[in-house]
Amino acid sequence: MELLQLHYFRTVARLEHMTKAAQQLQIAQPSLSKTISRLEEDLGTPLFNRKHRQIQLNEFGKVFLKRVDRIFEELHEGKRELLELSKRQENKITLAVTIPRVLPDLLNTFLSKNPNVKFQQYFLQPTSSVKEQLLEGKIDYCISSATIHDPDIIWEPLLTEEIYLIVPPGHPFSDRDTINLAEAKNEPFIHMHTGYGFRNLTDQFCHEAGFQPHIAFEGDDSTVIGDLVKQGLGIAFVPEITLLHQSNQFPHSLSITEPKCRRTIGIAWSKNRYLSETAQQFREFVKDYFTLLSTRLKKNDNL
Repeated sequence: MELLQLHYFRTVARLEHMTKAAQQLQIAQPSLSKTISRLEEDLGTPLFNRKHRQIQLNEFGKVFLKRVDRIFEELHEGKRELLELSKRQENKITLAVTIPRVLPDLLNTFLSKNPNVKFQQYFLQPTSSVKEQLLEGKIDYCISSATIHDPDIIWEPLLTEEIYLIVPPGHPFSDRDTINLAEAKNEPFIHMHTGYGFRNLTDQFCHEAGFQPHIAFEGDDSTVIGDLVKQGLGIAFVPEITLLHQSNQFPHSLSITEPKCRRTIGIAWSKNRYLSETAQQFREFVKDYFTLLSTRLKKNDNL
């Protein structure tokens, strides 16, 4: 059994089409068919169901594919580890963030102590996309407000913060400090785009309050959302961290008494992927950073 056979098998298994697989692999279709047949002979069992020109991965093929995928994942991780040992990838960290408000201060503080580290950053991606990138090793970490569920991913909570409601100047709620969310059921909302963790979370808050929000506008920039609220175009949910960093850019904020509107921010990584020493140091730094940030939020709440 050769590695090239396994590579060809993965391609055929993914496409379930011999001609398309041959084209992608840039080899002759008869040669590919013979390679797969020899692999099946070595294993002593067929891996595909064949009917005329149609092929489909059978139950034996599905079991074998999982093992083959693991082999190639290990090879990929071995290459990364060798690159680390040869000092060619030691100082690079790939990071996805669904809460970009904290990123500038977080990275600036870390880079002031580790100036040779390079970051590749991804912003505001749907949770499903981030999970795939973690599992495929395209990113080292994700700092997210949505728990990423997968047996091969570790998600560690960092901080829990309150979610506030902001209203325009002169709004009937603007002379208040607290609100029951059900009172806002007839208000137009300015929301994040569908598919992102914060939008899913705030939709759930509204559901718990007994209503489906009327969406007047959607966006992905907290400053723009704040400006739209100032112009009287609707009300919006804003996280406590955003208010802490940009309090002068938002109109009046109200604490929501019912339901309890909070979110937990965490850091996620794949337990099957190799992480450089630098990446591991960054994870510990992130945990310390959010511990200090949590202390700041508590002090701000007590003012």
